[in-house]
Amino acid sequence: MRGVTTATLAADPPAPEQARRPRGLGVVVRLAATAGGGGLLYLSFPPHGPWWLAPVALALLGVAVHDRRAGAGFGYGVVFGLALLLPLLVWTGEFVGALPWLALSTFEAVIIGFAGAAAAIVWRLPAGPLWAACGWVAMEALRARAPFGGFPWAKIAFSQPEGAFLPLAAAGGTPLLSFAVVACGFGAAAAAVRLAHPSTRAARYLVVPALLAVLPPLTGLAATSLVPASTGQDTVTVAVVQGNVPRAGLDFNAQRRAVLDNHAARTEQLATDVAAGRVPQPDLVIWPENSSDIDPLRNPDAAAVISRAVRAIDAPTLVGAVLVGEDGRTTTNSALVWVPGQGPVDRYDKRRIQPFGEYLPYREFFALFSPYAQQAGHFVPGSGDGTIRMGGITLGVATCWEVAFDGAVADAVRDGAQLLAVPTNNATFGYTDMTHQQLAMSRVRAVEHGRAVLVSATSGVSAIIRPDGTIERSTSLFTADALVSEVALRSATTPATRLGAGPEWVLAGLGVAAVAAVAVQHRRAARGRTGAGADDG
Repeated sequence: MRGVTTATLAADPPAPEQARRPRGLGVVVRLAATAGGGGLLYLSFPPHGPWWLAPVALALLGVAVHDRRAGAGFGYGVVFGLALLLPLLVWTGEFVGALPWLALSTFEAVIIGFAGAAAAIVWRLPAGPLWAACGWVAMEALRARAPFGGFPWAKIAFSQPEGAFLPLAAAGGTPLLSFAVVACGFGAAAAAVRLAHPSTRAARYLVVPALLAVLPPLTGLAATSLVPASTGQDTVTVAVVQGNVPRAGLDFNAQRRAVLDNHAARTEQLATDVAAGRVPQPDLVIWPENSSDIDPLRNPDAAAVISRAVRAIDAPTLVGAVLVGEDGRTTTNSALVWVPGQGPVDRYDKRRIQPFGEYLPYREFFALFSPYAQQAGHFVPGSGDGTIRMGGITLGVATCWEVAFDGAVADAVRDGAQLLAVPTNNATFGYTDMTHQQLAMSRVRAVEHGRAVLVSATSGVSAIIRPDGTIERSTSLFTADALVSEVALRSATTPATRLGAGPEWVLAGLGVAAVAAVAVQHRRAARGRTGAGADDG
């Protein structure tokens, strides 16, 4: 190894002579690898699995972009994104037709295309796949913020609610978890490409790719100690109520009183089970989002139904309610702490509201494309830190859509949440994969922040998740049910909670810096060639 430097080990070797073959064949093979990779990544997301398909999928994308220019990398990235998102997001068109689904999938695939372009640009740098993985984090950071507040769905991290990589969520949050999966896949791609050519099989060319492929999952296994145990000194008995809805679809809440009555009835049945000794008495009860779409602060009948159920179960109950604003037109998606004999004593208003669902940006413009656009609500966002007091416990609330956003959950834990609740309503999406994808997010959040998570859905899947991400109890879809369990209360924070968005900024910054470094190199090389030409003249 004398005379071999670190740069020699890290840098890509000179490109080997390519076998003579039609150019189109190479493009077809790369397109097939890219589309296959996107399909495999889709299959890595719940409810399909397994988790290890994700790095394999990224390896196929890496093979496709490894010696291409930025434009080709962008194209392969878009194909990869479409192969992932079209099946993953098909639920978005479940009851509103194909146009919103196709538009959203295509737009998000174009953003993924930028990660493909970045990977192609930085691949030939020393440890190029590492910088390409950083570029992927930068792309996910962009998707989580723009446009209209972002769309973090399909983050690589959310394909990992179990497996070797998951403990890294406690170390650096979802950005570090995504980075590890992508770095592993891209490292494996670089190793495979070099092994495929006799001129690049020397050990010095394989050291860095092999390390990138092996170290991330090994680091994840080593980080298991950061994941708190599911037992603790302080515990609380909780109940999650799933009352079910009259029917799936956009008009699930046409019978708003029926939805409220269902949740009240299932809570009263739970009270009967408690009295009979079949289940323990809960200290607090969680109802789902939209369990009362009739504003109980304005409607005495709705308030009476809730009060009767809460009095029967004799425990503070979190009630998901749609509250009408003072103007009589705007609404808030709220969670009310309803105490037996007192009524509502605390309130959380959803802070991140969903565009094209809870509100419609540029309403008149988008209404031109779909008659369903006018069904979007007039919700306004709330404020605060995402915590409420309930039965002497500080509860963090991330309502439905919010669980996909890093900051929405982290804010609550940093401000003292001992337990997390995710009240949600997935009835709009029927029997699709959406509820399972969202449940995976809650599992990742449990590990990320070391908190038990209570998922309460109107129609399922509801679940009680331990701080290590495992599901203790869960329901089936479109059934009335109640889950009761003793869960741990936590006050200690994980490194991910303390670091906040720091890992994301660092990793994304490194990815952007690597692309900028290549651009500077190319500009200097172009100037050198121009200068040499002038001298020759």
